[in-house]
Amino acid sequence: MSFPRYLKYKPSGVEWLRDVPEHWAIKPLYSCAEERNENNKGMIENNLLSLSYGKIVRKDISSNDGLLPESFETYQIVRRGDIVFRPTDLQNDWNSLRSAIVEETGIITSAYIATKPNGPTPKYLHYLFRVYDTMKVFYSMGGGLRQSMKYSDLKRLPVIVPPITEQTAIAAFLDRETAKIDALVTEQQRLMELLKEKRQAVISHAVTKGLNPKAPMKPSGIEWLGDVPEHWTVQRVKSLTNILRGKFTHRPRHDPAMYDGPYPFIQTGEINQANRFVGQYHQTLSEAGFQQSKQFPKGTLVMTITGAGTANVAILDYEACFPDSIVGFVPKNGMALDYLYNLFVAMRQALLETSVTNTQPNLNIERIGALLAVQPPLHEQADIIARIDKVSANYEGLIIEAQHAIDLLQERRTALISAAVTGQIDVRSFAKKEAA
Repeated sequence: MSFPRYLKYKPSGVEWLRDVPEHWAIKPLYSCAEERNENNKGMIENNLLSLSYGKIVRKDISSNDGLLPESFETYQIVRRGDIVFRPTDLQNDWNSLRSAIVEETGIITSAYIATKPNGPTPKYLHYLFRVYDTMKVFYSMGGGLRQSMKYSDLKRLPVIVPPITEQTAIAAFLDRETAKIDALVTEQQRLMELLKEKRQAVISHAVTKGLNPKAPMKPSGIEWLGDVPEHWTVQRVKSLTNILRGKFTHRPRHDPAMYDGPYPFIQTGEINQANRFVGQYHQTLSEAGFQQSKQFPKGTLVMTITGAGTANVAILDYEACFPDSIVGFVPKNGMALDYLYNLFVAMRQALLETSVTNTQPNLNIERIGALLAVQPPLHEQADIIARIDKVSANYEGLIIEAQHAIDLLQERRTALISAAVTGQIDVRSFAKKEAA
């Protein structure tokens, strides 16, 4: 769909803005929105809110990181239609979205700047500041060691102000169009999840049943496995692989003397985010730190054994050290590394069921080693891995296509919002058509 432009434009007078429609105004923020500054002393409100991924969301006040109830008296009250800015750490964090519109009354940390629109419609301002956000306008503002801004830094921010009727039309148009785009994004996300589930089902069947549908079967004696090919052996995991626990004994763990040296040091996050291989690391050990840990060779299969990512596995693509929240597996003769990796992925639910759960699941070497698993002949493992690689490549291609479609839709969404709120397209006639 193409959109018309306005008949006449004028220079905006703002370096980072293009020309704007001739009848639009440019005003400082303080003439469009005032700082709210409404404290919560006496716990007037207890609906805890937070700014997350460009939206204001509810949080459970009873489980807010151990804060005492009276701590929330230092929070500020925000009301429906307010615009909230996250003004902190501008120097280091260039990814977070820094503004959002409030949809309900609640309290939010006083570290944020809450503003109350006093002229322009809140929804239009919300879309406009989202554009400023994506243009990184806020990152040139503020000061201090971690570059934070206050309302006094923000209040002279140039704000594009169309007539109220146009603001309303623009906001209504964007509500409709972005909802359509968001629905398409959701469809693609569902497709990606279905593709991943289907891929995993094919892989799990291959590593637990083999490739020959006519092969004689026998009961495995393992509930989650069911029948397995008659010529396969069923053994405990500890018979198939050496299991080695990670190590990092120094306390305190975050002693700076232990880090920033030549030795890669992975944490559970690297495993949980890996796509089969752990190809990146974000931390290294010094010589002193290396003495407190243990180095594992490239090709070690690693598993997270505590926390939300328990039983996630990946293969090291370099020599690395890791702490005792991770265990390493070195397959014994007769077990191929890639087959073991896919077998563990298929066994994840069985691994979780054998974990000890307090606040989070925990596995240990003894419990993992005692689990029963299957072992096909080595040549058959190679055939299974070859089939898995081929199937995975096909599914991966489809998943990449879906992700590409999502990226294009999100680019389209951002561009549409930017064009509408900066007057590069005239959507007034579209609003009238929709209303009719």
